[in-house]
Amino acid sequence: MAAKKTRHVCVLLPVKQHLDCTVGVKARGQEVWTSILRQLGVGDLQVFALAVLRDNEYIFVDLDERLTKYFCKRWTRESPMVPYILFLRIKFYVESGLLLMSSRVQQLYYAELRQKLLLSQSHHQEALFFQLAALALQAEVGDHRETNDEDFLHYFLPEDYFPSWLIKRRGRDYVLQNVRLLHAELRGEANSRAVLRFIREANRLQDAALTLYRMRQDKKSRKSSIFLGVAMTGVHIYQEINGIHQILLDFSWNDIDSLTFQGSKFEIVSSGSLCIPKLVYHSPSAFHSKHILMHIRDSHRLHFSTREAAIYVQHLEDMEAGCCYRESYICDTTALKQRLQNILSSMSDCSAAEEAEEDEGTPSEAKLWMDEEFVDDPADVPWLAEVLFGVSVDGPLVLTSSCWAAVTAEMKQVLWRRAGEAASVD
Repeated sequence: MAAKKTRHVCVLLPVKQHLDCTVGVKARGQEVWTSILRQLGVGDLQVFALAVLRDNEYIFVDLDERLTKYFCKRWTRESPMVPYILFLRIKFYVESGLLLMSSRVQQLYYAELRQKLLLSQSHHQEALFFQLAALALQAEVGDHRETNDEDFLHYFLPEDYFPSWLIKRRGRDYVLQNVRLLHAELRGEANSRAVLRFIREANRLQDAALTLYRMRQDKKSRKSSIFLGVAMTGVHIYQEINGIHQILLDFSWNDIDSLTFQGSKFEIVSSGSLCIPKLVYHSPSAFHSKHILMHIRDSHRLHFSTREAAIYVQHLEDMEAGCCYRESYICDTTALKQRLQNILSSMSDCSAAEEAEEDEGTPSEAKLWMDEEFVDDPADVPWLAEVLFGVSVDGPLVLTSSCWAAVTAEMKQVLWRRAGEAASVD
C-alpha cells in the first residue's frame, strides 16, 4: 500500500515562536488546530484563530475547510518537506484581559498587541504610546531601577516599544527621559496587573484592537485605498492618505442593518447613517469577501454574547482599583470572579451549539442581517438589578450613561431566558 502523503505545517505564534505539525494532504484546518491546542497545553484559545497570508493580507481559516483551499495547487504539488506557513492571530478583541480565562492565552494576546503597537499609525495619540511603553516595561522587566541612560538601554530599546515615526519625531533622548519617569511611577505594580492594564489601554489606540482588510471603491481600480476594520464594537472604514489611515466612518453593531457580498462586491447597509445608507466596496476576490463576512458575523455574535461578562469585568476592575460603590452594591471579588468564569464557560458552550445549528450559504453570495433589540431607559435598571443580582438599589446605579443600553438589554434577555426555562419545566 502506498505511503500516506503528508504535509509539514509551521504555525507562527505572536511570541516569536513556532509550532510544527504534520497532517495528511486531505487535512482540514481542525487537524492543525487540535495539534496546536495539544502542544500549547490549553483546551481553548478563545479569541485566536489560524490565519493564512493571502495577497499580503491575513485571512482567517475556516477549520471545517480543507487546507488545500488556502494553499491552492502548491499544497498537492510541492515536496512534503516544504513547510506551509500559518499564523496564530487574534480574531476577536476583548475589552479586558480578564475575559481571557487562560494565562497562556492572555500572554499570547498581550504579545500580539505589543507587535501591533509598533505598526500603529495613530499619530494623534502620542501620549498613549508612552503610557503603554511604561506598562509593557513593568510587565516584562518589573520595577524601575535607578540607572543611568546607558544601563537603562540594556533593557529598554525604544524601537521595541514605539513605532519608528514617533522616535523620529521626538528623538531617542526625549523618549528615554519620559519613559523612565512613567515607568518609575508604576513601582510596586504586579506584572500580571500591568499586563491587564496594557490590554485595556491598548483598546484606546485607533488602529490596535481591530483587523484591517483592503477594499477598492471601484472594481476596476488597481489601488486599494479603503480599509475595512473589524473591531469589537462594530465596523470602521478608513482611507489611506499619505500613508496614514484616516477614519471615515464608524459603524457600531446597532448601526448596521445588513452586510452582503456577491462575488468581490461587498455592501454595507446602515440605518445609523442617514447621509450614506449603503456603502459598496470591492474586495480582492470572492474568497476574501466570504471570509470577511464570516469574520464580521462571528465578531458580532461574540460581542453580544460577552456583554454580561464585560459588565462583571467592569465591576471587578473598578473594585480592584478602589472605586467606591454604594454599600448595597459591594460584593465579594472572589465570588464575582467565580461568576464571571461560569458566564464565560456557558458562553463557550452556547457558541459551539450555535455553530452546529448554522446553515451553510452559497460560496459566491451571502447576506448577514444584524437584528438586535436595545433598551436605553435608565429607569429600568434598578428593578432589573434587584431581580437578577439580589441587590437593593435605592438610588441611581453606579454605571456610566454609555452602559445603560447594554445593561438593560442584557438583563432583560436573561429574564426572558429564565421565563422560557420556567415555562419548559412546567
